[in-house]
Amino acid sequence: MDYVKPGEVLGSMIEAGKAKAELGIMQLIVRGGLGGAILACATTLAFTAAAQTKIPMVGAILFPVGFVMIILLGLELVTGSFALIPLAVLEKRTTVRRMLGNYFWVILGHLIGCAVYAVLYGLTITKMGTDLSNPMVQTLITASEGKTTAYQSLGAEGIGLAFIKAMLCNWMVTLGAVMAMTSRSTSGKILAMWLPILTFFGQGFEHTVVNFFVIPAGMMLGANVTMADWWIWNGIPVLLGNFAGGLLFTGLLFYLSQKGSRPGAIAAAELPGRVEAGLPGTPALEKSL
Repeated sequence: MDYVKPGEVLGSMIEAGKAKAELGIMQLIVRGGLGGAILACATTLAFTAAAQTKIPMVGAILFPVGFVMIILLGLELVTGSFALIPLAVLEKRTTVRRMLGNYFWVILGHLIGCAVYAVLYGLTITKMGTDLSNPMVQTLITASEGKTTAYQSLGAEGIGLAFIKAMLCNWMVTLGAVMAMTSRSTSGKILAMWLPILTFFGQGFEHTVVNFFVIPAGMMLGANVTMADWWIWNGIPVLLGNFAGGLLFTGLLFYLSQKGSRPGAIAAAELPGRVEAGLPGTPALEKSL
């Protein structure tokens, strides 16, 4: 059967977290860069679909294509790692230092990948900077300001709001990473991970990596947003909220709910999702997110 039981999924999560923590710096930057660029591309697809149909939920239905590509290609998305690597630390399969190193280098890769795509996409929709009439220009400007100065207008409550929306977002995003482990078939994985990603995007929650593209892209196109606005009112609170949501709602709570259900009699190397280098039949996608 394709279905993988939750107790086995927990084992896969821990093994995936361990493997991710052991990746080299160059691997993390490259995988993070590609992951960020692909998610940025999926974001512009969703924005375009919403603009063409006048139905925002259409964009939410399409957005998960980026997440699926990242998972199936074994790339990195730091928000998914916020749930997986801490479990490996909890089980003493890796260290806090390795976890933080993974986060730092993957975030750097995300920033590079999102910036490159923002420049290329900006040149595309402005016809090499000669025409600002494309409706996507104003869409990105509005989104950029809505994710920064709109929170600023609320003061301290704006930071709290961004943090809460980020927690809710990454609860769903990390569930997407985990749901991909509930099936052994590619089609089953795609369907399973699609559901929570659609859920977060359709409700307008805050995702760090999406914002790594949207906010700078809007700034490049003329949004009234400064670097300080970006990081004070969105970047830092959303990053922390994403970490808290992934760690608590998916990582720790799922761990507590399934800890006694793990197949203790099964050797670690036989657990579904085993991701150690050199093992035959290793599904690369379990290393992603």
